Amino acid sequence: MTASATPAGLRHFLDLDRMGSQTLRQILDHARQMKARRGGMPRGAVDRDAPLSGDILLMIFQKSSTRTRISFEVAMRQLGGAASDLDGSRLQLGRGESIADTAHVLSAYGDAIVLRTDQHSNLTEMAQHATIPVINALTDHSHPCQLMADMLTIEEAKGPIRGQSVAWLGDGNNVASSLIHAAQRFGFRLRLACPPGHQPNPAVIEAALAEGADVGLCDDPIEAVAGASALYTDTWSSMGQERAPEELAPFEPYRVTSELLAKAAPDAIFMHCLPAHRGEEVTDAVIDGPQSVVWAQAENRLHAQKAILAWCLARG
Repeated sequence: MTASATPAGLRHFLDLDRMGSQTLRQILDHARQMKARRGGMPRGAVDRDAPLSGDILLMIFQKSSTRTRISFEVAMRQLGGAASDLDGSRLQLGRGESIADTAHVLSAYGDAIVLRTDQHSNLTEMAQHATIPVINALTDHSHPCQLMADMLTIEEAKGPIRGQSVAWLGDGNNVASSLIHAAQRFGFRLRLACPPGHQPNPAVIEAALAEGADVGLCDDPIEAVAGASALYTDTWSSMGQERAPEELAPFEPYRVTSELLAKAAPDAIFMHCLPAHRGEEVTDAVIDGPQSVVWAQAENRLHAQKAILAWCLARG
């Protein structure tokens, strides 16, 4: 095998649109089953079958993380394995060692790699040279692990996701791109209301439409939320791409308020991947209100990522 060859059958989890609908459904259903089987067990208790016993997850976070980092650590513990948090600033990667060389080294020490980085090309280069699975823990392009938790959350609250109507409000960022990928693969209607000049990557939308996805853009938040069973938003400034206060003015009409939520379906749920900038993209009354499922989303990161890990390592 050459230095850059990929072993046959290696399972990376890089982006939802690079995976088939059937595989993603298998992972999602497995997440639901794994959650149900916990049956009130203590968080630190190992799952009865311990499918990842002896496996080691190596995690590199070059950007801040709360939910993703902790949920992966707890996921490995519950699956019987172990996680090692490799502080990106303390790796030789931060002193000029190449991603390719880092991938080769980590492949000799662990069983899977989790990477949170800025440029998506860093992730794909890691996957190209690693001989163990690589998982996307967020890049500037996408956030697929988040969307698997979101699909689980919607189905718990609203039933099967196929045919549901989802509205996205605000910045057309990396989470919005993964939501578009999810609409492609899970078959739900998606309307995105974003300020002019802040819409999602056109290539992502074009690819989704080419596959027949029911995805549409608009400027009017009321139009986007009409009939929606789920309203989704995120911060108006992504990590590493913070906007000055005066740059946030175009986003003001897209704030999720009780009045805007009332324009959706009567039993619509409110979603946010967190952390939230309360008072900017969402009001306290909404995020803390009875229609909010943000804490269920956060919990479901654990269960979705357990299923992703099990799939990557061919344990389910």
